[in-house]
Amino acid sequence: MSNPRNIALGILLKIENDDAYSNIALNNAIKENKLSSLDAGFVSALVYGVLEHQITLDYILRQYSKIPIRKIETKTKIILRLGIYQLLFMDKVPESAAVNESVNLAKKHKLAKSAGFINGILRSITRAEEKYKLPDKNDIVKYYTVKYSVPQELVKLWLDSYGEDNTVKLLESLTGRAKICARVNTLKTNKKQLIDELAEQKVLAEEIPFLVNAVYLENTGSIEALKAYKCGKFHIQDASSQLCVEFLEPKPRHIMLDICSAPGGKAFTSAQKMNDRGKIFSCDLYDHKLKLINAGAKRLGINSIVTVKRDGVKGEPQLPQADRILCDVPCSGLGILSRKPEIRYKDNLIPEDLPEIQYNILCKSAELLANGGRLVYSTCTLNPAENNLNSERFLREHPDFYGIKIALPNGIVRAFDEKDYEVTFMPHTAHTDGFYVAVFGRRVKS
Repeated sequence: MSNPRNIALGILLKIENDDAYSNIALNNAIKENKLSSLDAGFVSALVYGVLEHQITLDYILRQYSKIPIRKIETKTKIILRLGIYQLLFMDKVPESAAVNESVNLAKKHKLAKSAGFINGILRSITRAEEKYKLPDKNDIVKYYTVKYSVPQELVKLWLDSYGEDNTVKLLESLTGRAKICARVNTLKTNKKQLIDELAEQKVLAEEIPFLVNAVYLENTGSIEALKAYKCGKFHIQDASSQLCVEFLEPKPRHIMLDICSAPGGKAFTSAQKMNDRGKIFSCDLYDHKLKLINAGAKRLGINSIVTVKRDGVKGEPQLPQADRILCDVPCSGLGILSRKPEIRYKDNLIPEDLPEIQYNILCKSAELLANGGRLVYSTCTLNPAENNLNSERFLREHPDFYGIKIALPNGIVRAFDEKDYEVTFMPHTAHTDGFYVAVFGRRVKS
């Protein structure tokens, strides 16, 4: 029988050493080890729990260890994080199990010297009346960094950009799993039929009040194993991305360009809104990503998508003039930390050169928009340099373009003052991932 804690250790090692994505590494491990739903849930809780609390766990470890963290061997360090997480953040795990299983894990990996060290640290925590103490609130950046396990540079960015109230609510949203959202494939079914079919498969699908053809999913198990998924009756896509397509307003017979398309979700939703009539050029720089788009389109029964291997920065190869352009650029991903918590520990978390790359992609893309057409610029990040400032610069340097006012659905409010052509979605104001959208039009030349 597979040991869930050992599997969790293996996944966390892949993330730490190989920069693996948490969701992919976890899904692969669950499949490879044929875990029961109970064990899969426990492994998921361990992996995401340690990733979500890593800075906090290391801060606690420093209070008990005489050895600096940088000098602790990687496996030993991760076993300690797992043990501390179970002791302090998992109510249903007995203290004895958290300690003993951590020691056994060290022995299993032939870390004989570390076993005693791990045992000593964890038992010291169990005996302590006050398990740990957070930094003083007078240093608010450090306090939030440790409390919410987010690097200081990101806490400072959000405080400076969005204010303390928004920052705290953003930080609070990073713990726990984000809701799974699906787009109903209206080419094959409708929302009611999909909800009923999923119910027969013991999956709860709940309507989303601000989106017509979207549902939240619960109790899914392996989504890829669901009959409705295999038959192409839905695809997974956060509500923010679906709203992005709503603002783009693709229509039947349109020519549309999806500049940075992979894995293709927005192109799929656009094709459904176009009734699969028209042409969508889905572009990406990498062959394996284009294969993903083609496979998704085939599963969903979409024929209007044509994949193109293309460099968005250089604008090569050339594409036709288009009625609609979606420019969802590569970004720092700060809006999806709840789905990919490992992003927050990247060395280059807030790349200074990225806004210029994004801006170049936007400008090259805009050259292809027909007069009277509509272009959406979007990111899945929360950083004004990648979002609002790029949009402001674009309009300033392109007088033939103008901002189109966004009409927000009922139930979604703005987190802070922005121009009426742009909106920054936040989990606490929009019930979505962190996401930015700006809508531009090209003036009709007389």
